[in-house]
Amino acid sequence: MEDHKIVQRNIALQREWYGEPLGDRVRRLVVAFDVSQAFLAEVLGISAPMLSQVMSGRRAKIGNPVVLARMIMLERKILVPEVAAGNREAMLAAMEDVRDSRPTVGRDNIPVVNEYQKVLAYLRDVAEDEDLGEAAKRLDEDFPAIADLLRRAGNGS
Repeated sequence: MEDHKIVQRNIALQREWYGEPLGDRVRRLVVAFDVSQAFLAEVLGISAPMLSQVMSGRRAKIGNPVVLARMIMLERKILVPEVAAGNREAMLAAMEDVRDSRPTVGRDNIPVVNEYQKVLAYLRDVAEDEDLGEAAKRLDEDFPAIADLLRRAGNGS
């Protein structure tokens, strides 16, 4: 398989596994924390060349789950008000905190896309809110569970 096809396949796999290409996620962290890719790699606990390969799609996955957990921790720390405001000390403290962490990886601390949420999102993509509400009314009596699902999709909840 030629390099271009391998990269495209790997990026598609990253979308499936991580929700979006890892290059996009890493670039957001580099910009948000105003650091080099090499420094970010150190914080995550991965070599700079490996991070580069994952970002470019030459590698499909992050093999170490702790590295992924640290990436998620950093993504969450972007939302800390001082970090979001660009306070350099807060940004460095957040990164040190993540670098020094020893996260455990389990189903309770790694966010996963809920299948129910996927169904709601798909329904919103294929139908207008009013149509979903109308369909829910028509199904209410005979199929209350399906009607409730349509109503939730229509309400955006």
